[in-house]
Amino acid sequence: MITESSGNVFLDLGFSPEDAKVLAMRADLMGSLRLLIQERGLTQTEAAKMFGVKQSRVSDLVRGKFARFTLDTLIAFAVRAGVHVELRLAA
Repeated sequence: MITESSGNVFLDLGFSPEDAKVLAMRADLMGSLRLLIQERGLTQTEAAKMFGVKQSRVSDLVRGKFARFTLDTLIAFAVRAGVHVELRLAA
C-alpha cells in the first residue's frame, strides 16, 4: 500500500501539526546552511568562525545531526553569515 505524502515528512511520521511545522523549518534551514558553507567553499573551521561556534558544532551541522540544533540557533547562524532571515505568516 502506498500512502500519499502530506508534503511534510514530520506530519506523515505522526508529529502534531505544530511540531511538524517547526521540525520542517529546522530541516530546511539546516540544509540551507549546509549549502551555504559548500557554495562559499568554507572549511568547517572557517564556518565555525563565521557562526561564532566551535568547529565541532559545524561538523554536527554538516553531518545532519538534526536533534542538536534549535530553530533559534540555526537562525542565529544564518544571521551571523549575513543571510536575511524572514518568517512569514499565512492563513
